[in-house]
Amino acid sequence: MFQGYLRQDGRKGIRDVTVVAYLVECAHHVARQIVSATNDPDVHLIGFPGCFPNQYANRLMKALCTHPNVGSVVLVSLGCESFQRNGLLRAVEASGRPAELLVIQESGGTRKTIDLGVEAVRRTRAAATAQTERVDMDVSELIVGTICGGSDGTSGITANPAVGRCFDQLVAEDATCIFEETGELIGCEAIMEDRALTPELGAFIRESVEKAERYYSTLGFGSFAPGNADGGLTTIEEKSMGAYAKSGSSKISGIIKPGDVPPGPGLYLLDVVPDGEPRFGFPNIADNAEIVEMIACGAHLVLFTTGRGSVVGSAISPVIKICANPETYRKLTEDMDIDAGRILETDATLEDVGSEIYDCVVNTARGQQTASEALGHQEFLLTYKSFEPIGPACLPTAAGAR
Repeated sequence: MFQGYLRQDGRKGIRDVTVVAYLVECAHHVARQIVSATNDPDVHLIGFPGCFPNQYANRLMKALCTHPNVGSVVLVSLGCESFQRNGLLRAVEASGRPAELLVIQESGGTRKTIDLGVEAVRRTRAAATAQTERVDMDVSELIVGTICGGSDGTSGITANPAVGRCFDQLVAEDATCIFEETGELIGCEAIMEDRALTPELGAFIRESVEKAERYYSTLGFGSFAPGNADGGLTTIEEKSMGAYAKSGSSKISGIIKPGDVPPGPGLYLLDVVPDGEPRFGFPNIADNAEIVEMIACGAHLVLFTTGRGSVVGSAISPVIKICANPETYRKLTEDMDIDAGRILETDATLEDVGSEIYDCVVNTARGQQTASEALGHQEFLLTYKSFEPIGPACLPTAAGAR
């Protein structure tokens, strides 16, 4: 049991963040200066750079601005972009979160908008503090995501299966867990199909991986980077098996798309590859884009495994970095939370490290800073994509639930 932040919409968060959100790249600098001027680590910068409308971006910005870790919001618009700023403002206000909108073209330009923004942050944070109650929260109320980045030959035998052990424990305690990277699960579709709660769900899981394979084939390359090969991986199938290990062994309860909040406890596959013909280029432009998509699905925190090494964190939700390679851990100790590579050099087992990751999840939910939080990392990335709504067979029913 730990203390969470109870929001007006009934959801509970493990952090109390104010987001300053720019709604077009032209407003990015002003929004960034507002965040910098507050000098408050709990004020985070997020945003969408595009000038032209995109339903995916609208949906994700709404989900992010009403995330349970977010207590208040300040929106920064240039004024002539296509983003539905008033619609987003109304959605945030409807969730009970204090929110304000600044339009640079109406506020007098850069300096005046920055000054107005700092005051807006002060007002909204004060209002959020006044209305937010600290309440009991337990593991069953957590949504936890996982992603791997900078994988090498050690990832699939240390960090990833250790996360799988942690996921099994979380699912057993009725938490909600999300794994993704359908483009890096090619070759594992039959195994995942067998783990689905229903045959219908299994068919959708297979279809989502096949869609990813078609998408990458059309692009002419797959999700296999030079760094993966330098780290000892040889094929996408080998990389896929390592990525798959993060999911553990629990039954798969459903498949979701970015911005879908899982309807109940269990294990969910997040399909991040756009629907339809490739229109927006590489679907996983960087690890942080996928982290943002997990957070948009309600993830309170994200487990990030890496063999080659990564130093990123994220806005809104804490990132726990789990290092697969003991040599990488020694080089990047300050940026890592868990040394899974000790499985290769000591008598530590996957179960030992899985339990350590579980404890780190609980301690982070209690308020303990992760390495990336302590270092001030708040990376954020949101681009253009397009998705069709999920169907009812993709989600658990009363008959199919555990």
